[in-house]
Amino acid sequence: MNKIILKPGKDRSVFRFHPWIFSGAIANTEGNLQEGNLVKVYNSEQRYLATGHCQIGSIAVRILTFEEENIDYNFWKKRIENACQMRKAIGITNSSTNNVFRLIHGEGDHLPGLIVDYYAGVAVVQFHTVGMFLEKENITRALREVLGNKITAIYNKSESTLPYKAAIEPKNGYLYGKAENFIAIENGLKFNVDWLEGQKTGFFIDQRENRSLLEKYAKDKNVLNMFCYTGGFSFYAMRGGAKSVHSVDVSARAIELTKQNVELNFPGDSRHEAFAEEAFKFLESSYGKYDLIILDPPAFAKHQNVLNNAIQGYKKLNRKGIEVIKPGGIIFTFSCSQVMTKELFRQTVFTAAANTGRKIRILHQLTQPADHPVSIYHPEGEYLKGLVLYVE
Repeated sequence: MNKIILKPGKDRSVFRFHPWIFSGAIANTEGNLQEGNLVKVYNSEQRYLATGHCQIGSIAVRILTFEEENIDYNFWKKRIENACQMRKAIGITNSSTNNVFRLIHGEGDHLPGLIVDYYAGVAVVQFHTVGMFLEKENITRALREVLGNKITAIYNKSESTLPYKAAIEPKNGYLYGKAENFIAIENGLKFNVDWLEGQKTGFFIDQRENRSLLEKYAKDKNVLNMFCYTGGFSFYAMRGGAKSVHSVDVSARAIELTKQNVELNFPGDSRHEAFAEEAFKFLESSYGKYDLIILDPPAFAKHQNVLNNAIQGYKKLNRKGIEVIKPGGIIFTFSCSQVMTKELFRQTVFTAAANTGRKIRILHQLTQPADHPVSIYHPEGEYLKGLVLYVE
């Protein structure tokens, strides 16, 4: 097998079970390393440390195991069984009111580079590394065997997630079966899942518990859902008894999906309106109109080198949201940028708030749900940050 030898002292993170080896830590290599190959990692004293997939970029190896073991079909099956067992333990796999959850969450499930979301019998898979993509047949087989009659189709949606430098041409498509039903249920509410053309795997499952919290605050309020995508927060607000709900997204396709989802749950309900408009333009005309505002933008920063621009973007957005909301209003504000830590996000929102001069209290500090677990050895996995603010 191919081999990587680390520089002296660069093995410390591996002893702490961090699942990434950075390119700058490597002293030399042995073998003909190609992106996606399995590679064994050794320290400068030739002590075995780990085995993982090698890749091009600053993260040179994503570690699969810290033990000397075969990476074969049984390995993949065992890891997927462990992921399923955890979901069963938290009670999400047998709920009569929810048939949507994240089945595999990358490093959080010791499967770096692999995401699997489950929608009412359909597993939507995203491969984020070439190594995982090359294992797609084993992973498909293991998913079928572990899930049994709970799986009707497996869809690969990795065209946009695999590294562009890789010498492969992935195509989205079914790896097993086929599904005609695109409607799923979350906490008793129905929604269309567009895994063929939608963002991510078709829906933002990671906001499930935050949507439930918002529902409790929505009664008799005028609600603005910015960056609504498919309208998740909107129809939760409606079920919570909102007086009115306005959904805004720059994408006309997202607005169409939002309208479909609202109609599925509240047919003919005149409380909801949707607008295909740019966020800041819409907010500029929203002074004093809303009691509850959701600010859930797409990631402003996916890489460290654009973090400063992202900070300015979050600052500008939150300042405007705080400025326009009614006195006594509530703001749900989020960042899904992995490089934006929760401390930095809170500091950014603090700065935005201070610039408005309004009195603000934090009611809740939010994160991703339990089916998006964070490995204690990989704090970078805590990507979703949120604050619920009360604005006097």
